[in-house]
Formats: sequence, structure tokens, C-alpha cells
Amino acid sequence: MPVTYTIDKKERVIRTQCIGMVTFEEVVAHFRELERDPECREPLDVLLDLSRVDSLPSARQIRAVALELKTIQHVRLDTCAIVAVRDALYGMLRMFEVMAQGYFRAIRVFRATAEAEVWLVSQRQHSTQSHF
Repeated sequence: MPVTYTIDKKERVIRTQCIGMVTFEEVVAHFRELERDPECREPLDVLLDLSRVDSLPSARQIRAVALELKTIQHVRLDTCAIVAVRDALYGMLRMFEVMAQGYFRAIRVFRATAEAEVWLVSQRQHSTQSHF
């Protein structure tokens, strides 16, 4: 399966990994799977790891995925960190960052997983501090 995920309940993070040639249909199927997952009812951050993706989406596909976020029901997404190491994919995901920013409290693309993890923690701490 090119798109897999786990939910870290303690950290409240959906860790999604895409591997190989990933299609738009597989991304949409992943969204539908999240909708059916009872663990996705509470607000969750997202760590989207695309470091092992071989495919490169078109601008039209990037826009379609961003629009598809609007259709997700019962899933509450908070902050999203995306890891993309290949230059072309990183550039496309920067475009996605702009298109999808309305669906997340914060979204950012990184070149390394460690950077993305640190940023997610900092965003969580910032969110917690701003609620006091």
C-alpha cells in the first residue's frame, strides 16, 4: 500500500507515509480511511512523510488534493508538517502549503523529518501557551 498511517495517541499525531508511485485515487482513499477511523475524532497534528515518494503530482493534482481536504468529515486536523526531500516534489508541496493553509492551524514543508518533528512540537507548545 503506497499510503499508510499510524496514530500516535500520546502525541496526537497522524503519521502518514507515502512510498513509491502514489496516485490521486490512493490519496483520496487515505482520506476516506481517516474518516472511518474512530481515533480521528479529536484534533490531531499531521506528519506527512513523502521522503520515499517516486511520483511527482501535477499542479492540477495538488489543487485537487487541497480541495479534497474540504470534503473530509469527522476528522479534525490541526497542524501539518510535510517532509519532501526531492527538489521538484518540495516545490510542488510548497504550492500545496499555500493552497491548503485554510484547512490547518499551520502547515509547513520541510526537507528533513527531524526538522518537521521539532516544528510540530513547537507549534503544539505555542498553541497550548496561547490558550492560557
